[in-house]
Amino acid sequence: MAVLAAGGIVTTLVQTAVVPLLPQLPRLTGAAPVDVGWVVTLTLLTGAVATPLLGRAGDMYGKRPMLLLALGALAAGSLVCAFASTLPWLLVGRALQGVGAAVVPLSISFLRGVLPPQRTGSSVALMSSTVGIGAALGLPLAALLVQYADWHAMFWAMTMLSTGVLALAWRLLRKELVRSPGRFDLLGACGLSAGLVFLLLALSKAGEWGWGSWRVLGLSGTALLILTGWTVHQRRVSRPLVDVRLAMRPAVLLPHLAASLAGFAFYANSLVTAQLVQAPRVTGYGLGLSVVAAGVCLLPSGVIMVLCASLSARLSAARGAKATLTLGTMIIAGGYGLRIADSRQLWAVIVGAAVVSVGTALAYSALPLLIMRAVPLEQTAAANGLNVLMRTIGQALCSAVVATVLAQHTRPFADTAGVAVAAPTLNGYRVAFAVAGAVALLACAAACLVPRQPRSAPSLLQEPEQDVRPELPLSAQCPPAIEVHRSAEARPGPGPVGTTA
Repeated sequence: MAVLAAGGIVTTLVQTAVVPLLPQLPRLTGAAPVDVGWVVTLTLLTGAVATPLLGRAGDMYGKRPMLLLALGALAAGSLVCAFASTLPWLLVGRALQGVGAAVVPLSISFLRGVLPPQRTGSSVALMSSTVGIGAALGLPLAALLVQYADWHAMFWAMTMLSTGVLALAWRLLRKELVRSPGRFDLLGACGLSAGLVFLLLALSKAGEWGWGSWRVLGLSGTALLILTGWTVHQRRVSRPLVDVRLAMRPAVLLPHLAASLAGFAFYANSLVTAQLVQAPRVTGYGLGLSVVAAGVCLLPSGVIMVLCASLSARLSAARGAKATLTLGTMIIAGGYGLRIADSRQLWAVIVGAAVVSVGTALAYSALPLLIMRAVPLEQTAAANGLNVLMRTIGQALCSAVVATVLAQHTRPFADTAGVAVAAPTLNGYRVAFAVAGAVALLACAAACLVPRQPRSAPSLLQEPEQDVRPELPLSAQCPPAIEVHRSAEARPGPGPVGTTA
């Protein structure tokens, strides 16, 4: 459990630690500022593609080898970035690092197969909280390394951490026995990868290119056509990459929808908070903090997510994962209500962000439990991978929506020297909080509609049901033998051999 939790923390830390480096990358690599955004976008794309593919492969060939593959790609990508001095090589490394996004869903599925049922809830809650821990730790640690050391030191630190977790995982994780039979759907994998790349590229670049631009519309339309054809293909093959019929059941579809909405609501918290506290003081609300100080403001949120892991597990055990998800999304919406009420004072910003983190911890820990109770054991990794993919899509959409909202509410502010400084208004941040809170309420509605006791899905490993007729009374099944036996017992002496038999 400790090794898998460390893997989840390192994975999220690697994904978020590059954010403080973005403003300096044009100078450090000689690349155009517009191209530097691919350092984040490419990691998002490869992670979204790798998560469902490695999840399905984990169900077929074992979670342990797929976990080692994801951790190995994470370590290899960090090493490439540590040696990179130009943007192309940095993008190669970041693409490899994106494969590590499959670590958390694979770990959750692995734990379901090796732990007793009474420990599954607390373990899943802890693994889900690693997402918040890594996000909270990544920003301040990376900012410290970038500010006081060479920028390659950050990637060397990632290399050592990911390599250490890989070595421990190879040494300590044992093989699990549950496997899903069949051949890997290569055509389905290619179709899903292409559709996701076009869709996420359109979402992640919509704020920069414009929602009505021909590139965004063209990419979105292409993604829709590819994913429609992919869905038809998945319904026809005997061993699909994603069981579409199972995924369309309310017990599975609604948690996936709630995951996408919760991912949107969660990402707005960390995305907007860092920008808000770094806004210049001339705006009237900004605190003018440095990147390191802004990252420290997010540390309480990460600590709270760890503390809420055990609480979430106990709540799910007592009231059910549905109640935990509903409560978590309501708390997220309440946290954004606090952010709207007061975002001028540092303590109010930290408290509001912490409340959102409490709700996120509850929601994220309940989602895998809802998925695992509705799918057979040998499809756990694929289903959890798809659930994490839906969260990724929600985060990509949140990034584009928040960027658009803040861009529309940006105006110049005059500093003490009379120089104009462009920054979003406080009303723009409030609109972003209101959108995130409304999305959290939609996630709450989806959680309320999740069936309490879903019909169990048929297992691929089970034998087909036999045609068993209703059991009849013994006398009705073989009355002649019973009569002969009774008559033999009634005789005073031993009867014929055939009758006593």
